[in-house]
Amino acid sequence: MEKEEAETFLKSLLNKNLRIETTDGRLFIGTFKCTDTHSNVVLSLTYEYRQPSQQKLAEAAAAAASSGLVKVAADMTSRYLGLVVIPGEHIVKMEVEEFASQVKSRSIFERKDLYGGQ
Repeated sequence: MEKEEAETFLKSLLNKNLRIETTDGRLFIGTFKCTDTHSNVVLSLTYEYRQPSQQKLAEAAAAAASSGLVKVAADMTSRYLGLVVIPGEHIVKMEVEEFASQVKSRSIFERKDLYGGQ
């Protein structure tokens, strides 16, 4: 990807909701504000989600077994963080969080402009 295309793509992501997974298994969901040359990402209005601890999983498994359920369900823990900087070296995956209605509302011409089309 050329520098101009990359810049255009990043600008198209500004103020969109991103889901970022990190090397330690956490998930951050927030509004993309900026990045830098080290691939650090700044999100605002951010929530952090963590996998349940081994103790919580064991408790959920015991509860499921005592009630005769086959599947074990344990919720992720979450907290509001606000403005965060996620180090680029810890980012495993980034996704734009869009609803089908948002995708359908964009015209084909907008999409070509966003992704460097003619």
